[in-house]
Amino acid sequence: MTLQEIFQIAARLHPERRAVCFDECNSEAPVTYTYKAVITLADELTALLRKHCEFGESLEIGLYCYPGINLPSWIIGILQVPAAYSPIDPDALPSLSAYFMKKCNFQYVLVEKDKMDKFTVTHGHLFTLNSLEMHSVGLILFQRKNSDVDINLMIEYVKDKQSPEVTNQQHVPKPFQELLDVREKHSIAYILHTSGTTGLPKIVRVPHKCIVPNILHLRDIFQITPDDIVFMASPLTFDPSVVELFIALTSGASLLIVPHLIKMLPQKLSKALFHQHRVSVLQATPTLIRRFGIQCIQSKVLSADTSLRILALGGEAFPGVNVLRSWKEKGNKTHIFNIYGITEVSCWATYYKIPEEVFSSHQFDSLVPLGAPLSGTVVEVKDTNGFTVLEGDGQVYLGGKERVCFLDEEITLPMGTMRATGDYVRVQGSEMLFLGRKDNQIKRHGKRLNIEYVEQIVEGCCQVETCAVISYQQEKLILFVVPKGHLKRRHFLKKLQQFLPSHAVPDDFLLIDSLPFTAHGKIDVSELNTIYSNYLSSRRNDAKLSEKEELWQRLQCLWKSHLNLPDDSSSITKEALFLQSGGDSLKALQFHEEVEFMLGKTVPGLLEILLSRSVGDVYEHILRTAFLGDDVKGSCTNALKRKNYENESEDTRAKQKQERLSAEVDPVGLIAVRRGNRSLSIGEPLKNQSETEQVGDNATQTTQHDVTIASNENIAEVDSVRKTSLQENPRKTFENLALSIRWKSDLQKCVDASPLVVISTSDNYPSSFVYIGSHSHIIQAIDLHSGEVKWEISLADRIESSACVSKCGNFIIVGCYNGLVYVLRSSNGQVHWTFSTEDAVKSSPTVDPSTGLIFIGSHDHHVYALDIYKEECVWKLNTEAGAVFSSPHLSVLPHHLYVATLGGLLLAVNPIMGNIIWKHVCGKPIFSSPHCNKDSVCVGCVDGNLYCFSHFGEKVWVFSSNGPIFSSPCISNCTNEVFFGSHDYYIYCCNMEGNLMWKFKTTSTVYATPFVFQSQAFGGKPFLAVVSTDGRIWILNAKTGLIEGSGKLPGEVFSSPVVCGTRILVGCRNNYVYCMDLCISENNTTA
Repeated sequence: MTLQEIFQIAARLHPERRAVCFDECNSEAPVTYTYKAVITLADELTALLRKHCEFGESLEIGLYCYPGINLPSWIIGILQVPAAYSPIDPDALPSLSAYFMKKCNFQYVLVEKDKMDKFTVTHGHLFTLNSLEMHSVGLILFQRKNSDVDINLMIEYVKDKQSPEVTNQQHVPKPFQELLDVREKHSIAYILHTSGTTGLPKIVRVPHKCIVPNILHLRDIFQITPDDIVFMASPLTFDPSVVELFIALTSGASLLIVPHLIKMLPQKLSKALFHQHRVSVLQATPTLIRRFGIQCIQSKVLSADTSLRILALGGEAFPGVNVLRSWKEKGNKTHIFNIYGITEVSCWATYYKIPEEVFSSHQFDSLVPLGAPLSGTVVEVKDTNGFTVLEGDGQVYLGGKERVCFLDEEITLPMGTMRATGDYVRVQGSEMLFLGRKDNQIKRHGKRLNIEYVEQIVEGCCQVETCAVISYQQEKLILFVVPKGHLKRRHFLKKLQQFLPSHAVPDDFLLIDSLPFTAHGKIDVSELNTIYSNYLSSRRNDAKLSEKEELWQRLQCLWKSHLNLPDDSSSITKEALFLQSGGDSLKALQFHEEVEFMLGKTVPGLLEILLSRSVGDVYEHILRTAFLGDDVKGSCTNALKRKNYENESEDTRAKQKQERLSAEVDPVGLIAVRRGNRSLSIGEPLKNQSETEQVGDNATQTTQHDVTIASNENIAEVDSVRKTSLQENPRKTFENLALSIRWKSDLQKCVDASPLVVISTSDNYPSSFVYIGSHSHIIQAIDLHSGEVKWEISLADRIESSACVSKCGNFIIVGCYNGLVYVLRSSNGQVHWTFSTEDAVKSSPTVDPSTGLIFIGSHDHHVYALDIYKEECVWKLNTEAGAVFSSPHLSVLPHHLYVATLGGLLLAVNPIMGNIIWKHVCGKPIFSSPHCNKDSVCVGCVDGNLYCFSHFGEKVWVFSSNGPIFSSPCISNCTNEVFFGSHDYYIYCCNMEGNLMWKFKTTSTVYATPFVFQSQAFGGKPFLAVVSTDGRIWILNAKTGLIEGSGKLPGEVFSSPVVCGTRILVGCRNNYVYCMDLCISENNTTA
């Protein structure tokens, strides 16, 4: 018996009954299909697939879609081929989906018609559009390409990191002779993957013989009838969704589907389920139910007149009996079940119906048993030595004769294979009481403690609506509480001490509005760790200036800080000049930005005064502009200076303008800031002319810092720019720093390139612009302060290359997928010159400030040196070891150009002649761009290692992460450390001896390059801006790795952040580039 066969029986019996209802919960009426309509559409899809797909021994088809009205027809249509279906979440990380599809070796993927563009952008390198477009069924067929490119290399090396031995240790075979074979024709029903929270995701192939008994038994236990309405609460990638779908569609019942967004809105969801549709069967995680809130649960979900007949809770630890009592309104007749299982033995293994007398008596144990095995399921409890436990504690093992799934590369398994679950229970009489997961057991004060035990006890307190407990950094037990009304801290702690043994009392507890949860409806432990980390780093004082009397003292402190003068030095004289005191334009920009932050307003003209006048003039200028309207008396001498300055000859200015326009190659004063702290400063005194983009070179630290600063350059209207919070991230955390969107600009398709910020330091023509391109072929020049687009042009193909600015500042250089390198005029975007390579240019160019040459790599395996003024190629070098995906990096002393290739080669090249000085073979592809300081050069590799070499080619050290490294290293001068991200979700900080200083776990893989910055407005300590691919932005303390602030963008992020003073710029795959202001959090300022 197969899933499609038991559905077909119901469809024949109930052809005119409603099978599925899809409600978007808006003004539109819900859409419904009868069983006859579902089977008709399914048959049409089946016929199309049989006609156009090539069949092997087994056929597995990906299904890339959101749940909707056609979902049951699509699944049945695939199963009827016969083939196995595999849901692919369009909102999942592309790297995870690509890993899954490649590991499963899918030859076909059916894509929902409305999701075709998204699939093409994220997975078009893996699959090509089949000539067949199944518009009649709302799907489009994609077929696997024969050859793969860059991203596939990434996935391959993720696969190389997995350990197949782990899979083999997860089952305990019994000595049966008969084997189950994954290659048995038409045996597999569906394919899922685990979440990967404890390592690499496991692929799970589920046979029909494993899942069908589950469906039939649960259907009988719940007594599903054609009158029932079953809600599809689980995401398609979570195997309980199979139970929800088929207990409804094999019974003549109706399946209710709503969009994912509605599931995130408890009040709207409760109205749809219990008022509009009168749902009678609900299977969910306890977390999903808790999100309704105790009042809604009592008045709607489990009210006396609720439509809900069956509530089955699973996927997490079951609530205590006293919690269930608090949920149920008097007179409620809903039957509540505890269901337990693991994905590796899909889906549920045991069930327990809560006796009605439990709710009317207080004599029952607060722990609810797991209950009896479901049909065909064998449950065993064993101790650490593998012996069966008849009484006491042990680990649960699940299996059965044919209740077996195939994990990863497993081909054959003995019938009766048992899987270790990692879940511990206490066998007490004939019942199993859940204690918690193996990975949730900790040791405190010499005693073992399970976190779920603490949660169950705390939930029993009358003042607690729900709670969660984490072991923070394996050192502290932290409790998060969603309270019922007002909770008195001291009284609550006293109560915990009464009910918990001393070793189980939490070290700290936080009150929060709601618990975060994952897409599968479980508690998001990673997010709780983030919340507590933010709480720890939120003890700061308001740094803003409130009284003008403080101004002179605060200015002196800033002056000493930026000019590296000791704090105990004598007071600064009002005649002191910034540049003559050791300052430069970078320091001036930083000083300017922090003065504005300190004042909480813009100060037009401040930068010019700072660079050309005394600190006394700076002081008086701030008084006149920032404290306008106060009785401020200025110096006559200073006033005269300003008058002379402002009345400068118009003829002189016109002449200077003409000179600038007539000599394009003459350098102007500018500062360019790029990803990874790479900055370029032009127009400084002669000692600074040898500076490059490398920030960490101590030899040039008088003019460069890891802090990157932006200028407001007389932009008086900045205050009028509307600042909005990161509306895409409603999460509440205790943070030191807060992010707000200053502006965002639409580039129409994914923005994977990183921003280039160019700040003119000219007195006559101050400006600050951001340059960035996107997959839409568009590149924009955007005003840094206002977000206004200065110009926009469309190139011939997709742009992933991050731009650079020419030595003169008059040109922007960027690579393109059509193989061209474009040289654009920075003033208007007009094409000045193009240079053609022989393949796509994804590499980002770099400029030699001493010669003006532009260096760039291509997928044609060459690196080029271009003279954009003579419009010629000076030299090109065949790397002989793969395409150049990453960006070349220039070192001034020694004068080397570092180039990395997808063939795993790191080259040191003479930038003048183009000959190789030395090379090193890393062995695996290098997507990371090299970065160096005065002593060494670092680069990451997909083998998971960060390599450090001397400038003479000697390997100095190697640091290993637990995943491929695509992030480029960022070497910090202010901390003398190197920062990088990895696909293992971590950001690493190492010193320049290769020793780990700290690491920080993000919520996703890290592709972007970190950015180190300092700001006196935030205490002068170094910060690290980090972005993970799920769109989360993290501001970390660069010395400790603790969170100082965070935010979230509404799409995936492969772009690297660039920080200018207190502004963060980054591209996003939702088609926008964002500029965000960083400020001290309001929670912190009022603390």
